[in-house]
Amino acid sequence: MALHRLFQLSSLLRSAVSLTLRRNIGLSAILFNRTKDLDPVQKLFLDKIRDYRTRSKSSGGIVDGGADYQKNMSDEETKLQRLFGGGDMNKFPDFKFIDPKADDVAK
Repeated sequence: MALHRLFQLSSLLRSAVSLTLRRNIGLSAILFNRTKDLDPVQKLFLDKIRDYRTRSKSSGGIVDGGADYQKNMSDEETKLQRLFGGGDMNKFPDFKFIDPKADDVAK
C-alpha cells in the first residue's frame, strides 16, 4: 500500500516538474530570441505593430478612421438607439436584481 502511494506521489511530482520546465524553457526561448537579431520578416512585423501603437495613441482612437468612419459609427449608433430604446450607448447598463421574498414556513 505504501509502495503504491509512493508511485502515485512520484508521478504527480514528475508531471509538476515537467510542466514547470516546459513553461520555463518556453519563456527562456522568448527572452533569448529578443537578444538575437530578428529575421527581416519578424522585424518588419514588429516595426508595423509599434508604428500602429504610436499612431493609435496620438490619434486617440482608430488609426486612419477619417470622416467616413465617424459618419458610419454615428449612423450605427443611431440605429442601435432606435432599436433598443435610446439611452447612453457608450455606458455599460446598470442591472438591479431584487431577491424574491421567500415565505417562512412555520415549524
